[in-house]
Amino acid sequence: MNDQLEETKNFIQELSEQLYIYISQISPAGFDWVFHAIVKLGILITVFLTIDFILKPIINYTFRFFHNEKKYPVIKSIYQSRVTNSVAHIIAIVLVAGINTYIFPAKSIPKTNIFIIRSINLGFVLIFAGMLYRGLTAFRNYFTIKQDFYKIMALNAISETVRILGIFIFSIVGICVIFGIKGTTIVGSLGAITAVLVLVFRDTILGFVTGIHVSTSKSMKVGDWISIPKYSIEGNISEISLLTTKILNFDKTISTIPTYDLLTTEIKNLQVMSESNTRRIKKSIYFNINSFKFLSDEDIERLKQINLISDYLESKASEIKKEKESLAHKDRVINGRQLTNIGVFRYYAQRYVENDPDIDKEGAIMVRQLDITPQGLPLEVYCFANDSKWEHFEQIQADIFDHLLVASKEFDLQVMQVSVKV
Repeated sequence: MNDQLEETKNFIQELSEQLYIYISQISPAGFDWVFHAIVKLGILITVFLTIDFILKPIINYTFRFFHNEKKYPVIKSIYQSRVTNSVAHIIAIVLVAGINTYIFPAKSIPKTNIFIIRSINLGFVLIFAGMLYRGLTAFRNYFTIKQDFYKIMALNAISETVRILGIFIFSIVGICVIFGIKGTTIVGSLGAITAVLVLVFRDTILGFVTGIHVSTSKSMKVGDWISIPKYSIEGNISEISLLTTKILNFDKTISTIPTYDLLTTEIKNLQVMSESNTRRIKKSIYFNINSFKFLSDEDIERLKQINLISDYLESKASEIKKEKESLAHKDRVINGRQLTNIGVFRYYAQRYVENDPDIDKEGAIMVRQLDITPQGLPLEVYCFANDSKWEHFEQIQADIFDHLLVASKEFDLQVMQVSVKV
């Protein structure tokens, strides 16, 4: 076996020397090293591509046995991102670096050797850079398979930051390899432009910090329904990258904001409401204060015909009557407690909302008075619809207020509205 290897080695060296002599004869004087470098580089590239072409199918075929993403999610993500191709590239260039010394070894020209060695080293740099990029893609694929959206967001921020820094570092290493410069020389000179680099990568740094914060706090993720009052934006997050976040608005347009705004701007995440299939109703009716009055016995008897409040009026009227018996000047309406049309209507509205089948019975249900305004007294309905779909929610809300606005007339209440002169 050793004899065969030795014979092969001698054959290659003899063939290489004959090729060296032939190229030297046909090359112009003084430029023979250029032709030698071109031929040698061409041979090495051919060898690299041949070995790479043979290895890639073998390595990829081996990984096909691990396609079950439930059993082997890591290997599946590696295969999808083609990290295996980078493995084949590394093996091929290592072999090329090994046979480099056997091409034109006897009468090699120093300039040629320097050029070829630097070219091979540059190849190593590019292959490792490609492997880093594919490795980051593999990590994202792994968490995409697991559908861990918060970790995907963090990995997107980390991977894009690492990729940008990787491009910067590998560019420096590539320059050092090509020109034979020491890395410390370039790194030392960077101290003078640190402020400029920080300014250039400001959005990148802020986006990275925001991505980590959002993923760890789990405050939002891709697909969430959010509202940003600052920009009057409301829609679903379609993409969160290092620098920008895209939001698909309900009118089918796309808004783009800086990612760091997710950390510095007020954002309402409405996804919890959507997932619970409930949505808050918080709306008021303004009543004219001049229409408020105490209810007379005739008014009470008339309103007792309303089923929702008949028992309430019966008990309250009896209770108030007993209290008045012990009062002086009991005939005066102002003395003692009295039922008012706004108070009875508020109770009616409360009972009406509570009995609405489209209202969530587990959430808060209130009909309350707010602070008096120049426009009148606001009577607010606060509850939760049991359907968060926009069109259904608006229908539920409209049905409630359509009824209450008309029903208020039964209580002799006037709804405030601004008159417009035509």
